[in-house]
Amino acid sequence: MKKIISVLLTAAMVGTMLVGCSKQAATDWDYIKNKNELVVGMTLYEPMNYYDENGKLIGFDTEFAEAVSEIVGVPVKFQEIEWDQKEVELKSRSIDCIWNGLTVTEDRKENMAFSKSYVVNEQVVVINKSNADKFKSLADMDGINVCAESGSAGESAIEADAHLSTGNYLGVSAQKDALLEVKAGTCDAAVLDLTLAKAVINEDTDYSDLMILDGASLQSEEYAIGFRLEDTKTVEIVNNAIDKLVENGKLAELGEKYGVDVIK
Repeated sequence: MKKIISVLLTAAMVGTMLVGCSKQAATDWDYIKNKNELVVGMTLYEPMNYYDENGKLIGFDTEFAEAVSEIVGVPVKFQEIEWDQKEVELKSRSIDCIWNGLTVTEDRKENMAFSKSYVVNEQVVVINKSNADKFKSLADMDGINVCAESGSAGESAIEADAHLSTGNYLGVSAQKDALLEVKAGTCDAAVLDLTLAKAVINEDTDYSDLMILDGASLQSEEYAIGFRLEDTKTVEIVNNAIDKLVENGKLAELGEKYGVDVIK
């Protein structure tokens, strides 16, 4: 009798596991299609996702997501998130993907699935122009006050650099907040994406007193869309849409419009 019960329990457990696997295989793309909405997690990050003077959300990633949405036939919804909570938001299904200048890293590959890379970027150091003679290279930055967006590639770049890692680090909620810390003098330098730095540090902006430190590129990287780790079907469908946008020139057109270096 005990043997029969044991066999029945084992069979029940196997059945439960198979049902679970079946549900898992169906929960991603089918889940998105059934609710008829692809929820994109993003932060306000020019030139990827930001509001224009009329309050309309625009940007490279915004228009890119909308173009993919048209191809796959599922409406897109943009949802602002805290960047250092992006993995939690994704796993809990508060969002379906992270589409906001997301850097591909080996650590992140352990927690999410990536689409094809579509943009090349690098991490750069931004300082106040008044400190141009003081900070001429990374070698001049031992022990300084340095900041970056919490959970960002900039933060990782600081940790990996022999000079910046010796300083006092401040994590902030957004890359533009890091620039504000440098403007205010509370930080000597900020580390952030070149794509953002190029977009906002100009003579006719609020950041005209800042500059990108010449020759202090910290690391090259690529942007991709982050999905739930098991979400291979959605990744495949989105990758096919990306291929179409590359072929018809739409992605290159968006890159030129927003000053972003698109991977060809």
